[in-house]
Formats: sequence, C-alpha cells, structure tokens
Amino acid sequence: MKIIAVGRNYIDHAKELDNPVPDQPVIFLKPDTAILKDNKDFYIPDFSKDIHYECELVVRICNEGKHVSKKFAHKYYDAIGLGIDFTARDLQTQLKSKGLPWELAKSFDHSAVVSPLIPKEEFEDLSAIKFSLTKNGEVVQSGNTADMIFDIDTLITFVSGYITLRKGDLIYTGTPAGVGPVIIGDKLEGFIENRPMFSTHIK
Repeated sequence: MKIIAVGRNYIDHAKELDNPVPDQPVIFLKPDTAILKDNKDFYIPDFSKDIHYECELVVRICNEGKHVSKKFAHKYYDAIGLGIDFTARDLQTQLKSKGLPWELAKSFDHSAVVSPLIPKEEFEDLSAIKFSLTKNGEVVQSGNTADMIFDIDTLITFVSGYITLRKGDLIYTGTPAGVGPVIIGDKLEGFIENRPMFSTHIK
C-alpha cells in the first residue's frame, strides 16, 4: 500500500503559501509507515519546531490501474475518508530553498492521519463533498471537493500515467486554505459534512 499525496490542489491554499497555482497535479509519496489511524495521538518529532496540519479528503483505490482514462476513473476508487497530511514546515522550507525533494518534511512516521473510510455510494454528490477540521473546538479549515483544481477522476488519470495504482492505495487529494501549526496539548478533529471522522491529540 502506498500513499499518493497531492499538493496545491486548492487555489486559496496555494496562494496562502505564496506558491504558483499549478497547471498539472503536484504529486509526492508517503510510505505506509506514515499512516496514523484509530484516533491515536500524534507525537511532534524532534527534528521540527513547526509542524502544520493539512486536512484532506482521502480516496481508496479498489482496482489495479495504469494509464486509466478519465471516463473509467470512477471505477478505480470505492471509498472516501478524511485525513491530515502533517508537514514539518520549517524543514520543508529549508529543502525547497535548496531545490531538494520534500520527503523528509512530508513522509515521516505517523505524518498521515486517516479516518475510517465510507463507501462512496453513501455520498449524494462526490463533486461537492464538504469537510472541515477543528483545532481545540474551533474550525480552522473548511473545504469542498467542488473547489479542487483537479478533481478525483483527473487525479487518478494523471497519477496512473506515471505510477501503477494498486488496490488499497490511498490518494490524499489536497488541502484547502487555513493550514497552521500545532503545539503539544492541541486536539484536532475532522468532519465530513457533520459526521465526525477522526480525532487526534498532539503530544
């Protein structure tokens, strides 16, 4: 199982980080050791002093696929969840300034919170799913799949042109505006519509 993550997939988020709006998906990978599930605590790693949350809708791949055409992309995922792409922002800034890859800032252990997954048939409209993240009870991020620069089917088509998708892979589809830092003692909770999806304490 691999995690395929998408950067800069919401215009407002790209702007808040002073990044250009991409003309094709920005992709990076996280290993399976990044997964943090079952509402477990997140421990701030000792190599960063600026860990940021990035709440994202997650889709689960259900069929192996390579060079998937967009008209068939909907057949390659079967469930939707919610997650956090934790980012060591200070380390990411250092790496970007040197023209180096982001992996050390993005792919560290337990950097990918993931909720239980919901069969996609339970959603009335996959192109307009609302989700949100609260920190200590206050909404800090609010997103809607309608605002994605590249929708789920486009992402599946693009990624599968380079990397074979396999059953069980997860795609983190990008974060809306509102990302920010966490400190010890914070509590993060994620919601799809009004449905609680995950909760994690920062330790």
